[in-house]
Amino acid sequence: MKKDDLIDYALRATWQAVARMYNEEAGKVDSTMATGFTLLSIDKEKGTPSTALGPKMGMEATSLSRILKSMEEKGLIERKRNPDDGRSVLICLTDFGKENRDFSKSVVMKFNDAVKNHISEEKLDHFFEVIQTINNLISEKKIYTETESVKTIDPK
Repeated sequence: MKKDDLIDYALRATWQAVARMYNEEAGKVDSTMATGFTLLSIDKEKGTPSTALGPKMGMEATSLSRILKSMEEKGLIERKRNPDDGRSVLICLTDFGKENRDFSKSVVMKFNDAVKNHISEEKLDHFFEVIQTINNLISEKKIYTETESVKTIDPK
């Protein structure tokens, strides 16, 4: 089987190309794709609880902490006490953060529009069906079960 026939290879290669493209665009404003994604994940008006941001973005807390620290140093976000829960912190966009969020949104929308202009609605519907099926197979553990034993390779 050639690598071009592997589904995971196609997904990974395509995502890497998209990430490079987004990082190139973000670099024009001294930013990164991760920062743009974070800006888009924060509620523009009310802010987002720090504890909800990681799960919303599918990121581990340690990775997100580094991004948030960098964003705070650049003046994109500020941390505020959550008025609904004094134990938690809201991540809020500054005016500069809102400007950068608008830029990030325009980059994402331009990408989406370009793809939609080159691929029929029917093909996009199929694409999303396939992606949803892959996600369901993974989340429902229908590819690798927890009870499968790991086979070891005999070095001899």
